Amino acid sequence: MEKKDLFTQMHHLEEQMGGLHHYIGSLKQEIVQLLEENKRLSIENQQLRKLLRRESAAAEPAETTTDEHGGKPPKETPSVGEGYDNLARLYHEGFHICNVHYGHLRTEKDCLFCLSFLNK
Repeated sequence: MEKKDLFTQMHHLEEQMGGLHHYIGSLKQEIVQLLEENKRLSIENQQLRKLLRRESAAAEPAETTTDEHGGKPPKETPSVGEGYDNLARLYHEGFHICNVHYGHLRTEKDCLFCLSFLNK
């Protein structure tokens, strides 16, 4: 085998490796997008199940309770910090909550922007 043929084969192999590297990078991006969509759909499914349970519980006849003065029961107020808890839960499930990458899957370790937002 001549040196020129060896060089040509090596150049061809290098081009194939570059194409393979690009292909693997695009597959990685697709996997990240699929994981983000899967997590988003799982969370949406969980929220819809909660809503369905609430609606089915509300549809059942329930005893109406009154306060000690015979008036209507007090309205339920949302707990303080519920939004913060939801954001913290999203962050711990692997999503960004910062304004830079909000809603994207965290592929690396912790995000300093998200952590600074949680510590406010």
